[in-house]
Amino acid sequence: MLHRLLCLFFYLFVLTANQSTLAQEQSSTANPAIDPWKISAKNFDAGNYYGITVANGMIGIISSPEVFKIKDVVLAGAYDQYGRGRVSNFLRSFNLLNMYLDIDGRRITGVDAKNIMQELDMKHASFTTSFDYADKATVTYTYYSLRHLPFTVLMDINITAHKDILLGGSSVMEAPDALRDVQNYYNEIDRPHVVISLLTSSAKSPTGKLLMCASNTFLFSEHHGEEPRVIHEMWDNNLHLMKFNRKMKSGETYRFSIAGSSITSAHHEDPLNEAERLTIFAKLEGRDRLIRFHNNSWDDLWKSDIIIEGDEQSQQDVRSMLYHLYSFSREGSAFSLSPMGLSGLGYNGHVFWDTELWMFPSILVLHPEIAKSLIEYRYQRLEAARKNAFAHGYKGAMFPWESAETGVEETPVWALSGPFEHHITADIALAAWNYYCVTQDKNWLRERGYPILSATADFWASRVERNGAGRYDIRNVVAADEWAENVDNNAFTNAAAKANLQFASEAAKLIGVTPDPDWMHVAGNIPILKMEDGVTREHASYKGEGIKQADVNLLAYPLKEITDPKLIRKDLEYYSTRVPNEGTPAMTQAIFSLLYSRLGDGEKAFHFFKDGYLPNLNPPFRVIAETKGGTNPYFSTGAGGLIQAVVMGFGGLEITPKGITQVRSALPKNWKSLTVTGVGSQKRTFIVKQ
Repeated sequence: MLHRLLCLFFYLFVLTANQSTLAQEQSSTANPAIDPWKISAKNFDAGNYYGITVANGMIGIISSPEVFKIKDVVLAGAYDQYGRGRVSNFLRSFNLLNMYLDIDGRRITGVDAKNIMQELDMKHASFTTSFDYADKATVTYTYYSLRHLPFTVLMDINITAHKDILLGGSSVMEAPDALRDVQNYYNEIDRPHVVISLLTSSAKSPTGKLLMCASNTFLFSEHHGEEPRVIHEMWDNNLHLMKFNRKMKSGETYRFSIAGSSITSAHHEDPLNEAERLTIFAKLEGRDRLIRFHNNSWDDLWKSDIIIEGDEQSQQDVRSMLYHLYSFSREGSAFSLSPMGLSGLGYNGHVFWDTELWMFPSILVLHPEIAKSLIEYRYQRLEAARKNAFAHGYKGAMFPWESAETGVEETPVWALSGPFEHHITADIALAAWNYYCVTQDKNWLRERGYPILSATADFWASRVERNGAGRYDIRNVVAADEWAENVDNNAFTNAAAKANLQFASEAAKLIGVTPDPDWMHVAGNIPILKMEDGVTREHASYKGEGIKQADVNLLAYPLKEITDPKLIRKDLEYYSTRVPNEGTPAMTQAIFSLLYSRLGDGEKAFHFFKDGYLPNLNPPFRVIAETKGGTNPYFSTGAGGLIQAVVMGFGGLEITPKGITQVRSALPKNWKSLTVTGVGSQKRTFIVKQ
């Protein structure tokens, strides 16, 4: 008991200190009031800086504390085998937005830059840095990962001279260390109405599997014929640049931009030429049109929004979570989401259950067209899942725990989740069924959804061990609670398998196909174990030990296996005390929050909502790490779970076979109202008030 009290005291101390630090950071932003759309930072510590990402669902740009530097550029769908665990990994792309800025022959560095301020504008997905250089100039630059152009980025630079100065601007193309056989090119295309300077590089991925290419160009504000002269410099194989000079008068403001594109052979058969073509397209569209179309695209995304009245900080934090989910995904791509989205190389950029169970539901409710891309990713890898089932002696389709480009198992061999964490197959089936429920698209169900549902149902019918009535056991799995390895009859795995079999049967009837009667027979005989006091037992050998993450509680939501409020509360009160204060992912508290809200306890729900991310925040932009005190942001899985806590918990939205409905829920006392706009295919609005 003393040990537990000491642990509780320590946790409360850390949480209080964390919240105090965050409050101090907030007070140091440009505006003392909390802006619901902008997160600002100044006077930040470069040694304790965690970058925030601007992305368009294809290219992620991660910020740096250094002026005119980008930490990383990450491209969705670009994988090769190198680094961690002898499996594929996300590739860093060419850093095509790094710059040099010289004033009167001196290169500006972080030492020279004063009054630095950085700001993320979530409304239009732009990141701005501003600073003063001595008494000579004020500099502001903003970059965008253009939403309407998946492979194209833009940086917009403004310099206001306070004295007469000589300005020098350089666009730097730099290759990441992992790439090989780098080739650098410079070309000028001269037309009567325009001169296009193209700074281009290509390289092979570590094994030579992919060709990665990038190109950029200057966009000057002068009329044609009056632009500065551009000069190309080759420094070494990994870095070359193009530059210009321009004299400025005191009081003058000068603007120029850099547009660039990055693409690989995973996206296009001719990536080198395509990178240049896309850059030329951006050049001739022009800065104003590029920004306008980008902003319009984000305005459309934000028609589906979450509005909290009465809690400014929660409003900003929820917007940030939603902003990241939108940034890391896009319509029409057939790419899925990794736990860290496009914020870096975390988890190798692989796709787990994090997508289908944690991020997909919120995206589905708010933007079904984006959710369609995520489930299309799985459909296109259905054949690989069939081969995986065959290799393990099962029928149907068995999806891998970690998936990348091809859909084969990509889990490092030392992680037992690869061969044994089978609930992922049912999670994907749940996502497919929910996509139909929200959209009511029977053509999609027939062509895409049912092939997934039927193949995964066949897997579970072959996976169970038929030991008699009520004993169709599922043995030897890694549970959703991953600290429970090689256990029998895991609660979540069993309940998810039952749901998969039931959904496949329902889907068959909807499209006029006779379902396999064995599916419902098997579903009716899969056991859900109980302890003596009626609490759902996590697995056959579970004896009350700590859990890594939500498992049993997922039977109430999203599986609806347990529907009695008394039993939901009983399981909730038991397992919420089994989660330690360290080493557990953020989405566990999100499920506790969601369920407590639906049980009518808004304050306890709010406690777990805040506990799901406040101790996980990192400076200076409140980016979420996977665990309390963690340093691996941005954890979009946690954001997805927390958005579900808001939308499906506090907001009471429920996905049913007839579409989206609303159930009773309770708000925190300090929230006057919660409004969710742009819901579902019909773009409805749901409101909850105190």
